[in-house]
Amino acid sequence: MIGARRLVGWVDPFLAALLLALAAGLLVPVGDGVRAGLGVASDVAVTLLFLLYGMRLPTSEVLAGLRNVRLQGSVLAATYLLFPAVGLLLALVTRPLLGDTLATGFLYVSLLPSTVQSSVVFTATGRGNVAGAVCAATVSNTLGVVLTPLLVLALLRSDGVAPDATAVGDIALRLVLPFVVGQLLERRLGAPVRAHPRVTTITDRGTVVLVLFTAVVGATADGSWDALTPWRFAGILAVSAVLLVVMLVLTWTGGRLVGLDRPDRVALLMCGSKKSLATGLPMATVIFGATTAATLALPLIVFHQLQLMVAAVLARRLGRAPLGQ
Repeated sequence: MIGARRLVGWVDPFLAALLLALAAGLLVPVGDGVRAGLGVASDVAVTLLFLLYGMRLPTSEVLAGLRNVRLQGSVLAATYLLFPAVGLLLALVTRPLLGDTLATGFLYVSLLPSTVQSSVVFTATGRGNVAGAVCAATVSNTLGVVLTPLLVLALLRSDGVAPDATAVGDIALRLVLPFVVGQLLERRLGAPVRAHPRVTTITDRGTVVLVLFTAVVGATADGSWDALTPWRFAGILAVSAVLLVVMLVLTWTGGRLVGLDRPDRVALLMCGSKKSLATGLPMATVIFGATTAATLALPLIVFHQLQLMVAAVLARRLGRAPLGQ
């Protein structure tokens, strides 16, 4: 009985919902009319999601946290320089094993902003610089609305997987514009939005589940899953582990090399080694379209869950270690 309770405690309800959406999209027949309706609902949900992002990210937090230039610069370098470099190398090496789309999926993962909530929670658990982590994750997500699509357009230009240049207009209309409007409304509506974190969490996760289900349904109808074998799934898990380990090592040792103290190194470790599923999956549907996004989502989902499990263990160990270590 105790073992069952511990197992339940380790199960992430969000992951369970994603797996359920994935299974339903693969197994439940969906007609053309329903798929069209899901597509519209998904587009509306993504626009609302980025509007809420803009409303709930306080500009004052960003400005206050920017005082720690060394930490903020290190997190941004890890997120948008080191991570893409490692992702590009992994994509080249694993392309023969995983195929073009899945290998590109790992490169796409490497271009995303960091998580916000989990990065801050794990930084606090590991007795790191929580204020610095809040700012670093916020700045990463704020810049990611623009930087991620630009990096995608710059790096993903082969094998028919890359977005067309016309995607820039969709990105501006469905991602950047809602975010900017949300920032303009933040002073008036930001406090009420932040006062109900459960509502915003449900909106975040509900949007991701809806987007994933819509994408998988479309991919199933198009036969996009025919080439995914158990060996390829095992490859996705192995490559995710390699990518995570490399980034954990680079951020922890890199923090020492640039002279960060222990609390700042913990913040860099937790912020610089993570990628946001909540931002990445909706972005993928805008940039690539639902069918391609469904396949690209597999590396992102696997990496997201793996990073949470590993970070939880590391944070607990860091929290128990002497402050000098």
